[in-house]
Amino acid sequence: MSLQKLLFKFILLLVILTIAITSCQQKPVATKQTPPQLSATRKKPICCESNLPQRFQAAVARQTAIQAAGNPSHSGMVLIKSGTFMMGGDNKQAADDEYPKHKVTVNSFWIDATEVTNAQFAKFVKATGYLTTAERKPDWEELKKQLPPNTPKPDESLLVPASLIFKQPGKPVSLTDYSQWWVWQKGADWKHPHGPSSNIKGKDNYPVVHVSWYDAQAYCKWAGKRLPTEAEWEWAARGGLSNNIYPWGNEPVDAGLPKANTWQGNFPNTNTVRDHFFYLAPVASFKPNGYGLYDMAGNVWEWCADYYNNTYYATINKANGVSNPRGPANSYDPDEPYAKKRVIRGGSFLCNDTYCSGYRVARRMKSTEDSGMEHLGFRCVKDAVDAPVIKL
Repeated sequence: MSLQKLLFKFILLLVILTIAITSCQQKPVATKQTPPQLSATRKKPICCESNLPQRFQAAVARQTAIQAAGNPSHSGMVLIKSGTFMMGGDNKQAADDEYPKHKVTVNSFWIDATEVTNAQFAKFVKATGYLTTAERKPDWEELKKQLPPNTPKPDESLLVPASLIFKQPGKPVSLTDYSQWWVWQKGADWKHPHGPSSNIKGKDNYPVVHVSWYDAQAYCKWAGKRLPTEAEWEWAARGGLSNNIYPWGNEPVDAGLPKANTWQGNFPNTNTVRDHFFYLAPVASFKPNGYGLYDMAGNVWEWCADYYNNTYYATINKANGVSNPRGPANSYDPDEPYAKKRVIRGGSFLCNDTYCSGYRVARRMKSTEDSGMEHLGFRCVKDAVDAPVIKL
């Protein structure tokens, strides 16, 4: 999901973003009810990146006060042994920020076998009374600090608890206009994934969504865990395979039996549902990778700990490599130089090869820390006593 201008009544963040982009001399479409179109200068679509403006939380102090009170055991986790591998793009679909490929060594760590579920997140909320970013009114005074100077304040009616939901268009649309399938929905949050009239009854084992990076961090702290680094995530996703494109190998995602929850057909208006899921799938609905990890491709994007910087890989010593990288010191996305972003990995149920190949193990995406979306979740890791290094 990307920074797009999803207009006045639909998207606050995208509205603010509309204004922000306008200030950068991109022309919006002057239509009253239709969200503005993307600038013709944007050369390639980014289906699942979130370019939403930074939405700060009013209760950051509350998050930092949450102590590890969840079950700190290794239940539901898999031990990933330390190893050395070549990190980065493996095929012609690789984006510029996936290069250069470089040597990385990571220590052993435990990682959740599945994405964090609604049931798990509900226990956290019950124990702490935590309110997610999507459930809070955005604080304009904090928000504008992350926007270009002199960005005007949006109408107060837009500064409401809300999140982004997917809305399928009824016909083919331009893939350069994300507003054709994303809606800023008041009342959408982790308990109401499609908006206020929806719920998660009977979906305890579905991945929790509409969680910001802050929300994921708060859960991890409560659970005695942390978010994976980008390097840890990719090492785990590769499942013991060397320089393969996907967690399962090199077979294209739509060849053979369904291997992940992705979009089949013409995105975003036609989904053949060959994999049996239109929206989210229960966790572990597809075969795990070689390490026993489920949904490392598709279903939902997953937060990582690292800042996103489009040139980060170029700073790594390609000859000697790097051990346990923690990402760049600062965030930078040339598409939105004012926004602070974190890496997201793994793709989602909306990814399709004609538009987005996020389910590739090397695929890097990014989102502002306050972003919540219908296809964005997370999984946790814990440090482990190091084991002998495995080289791939």
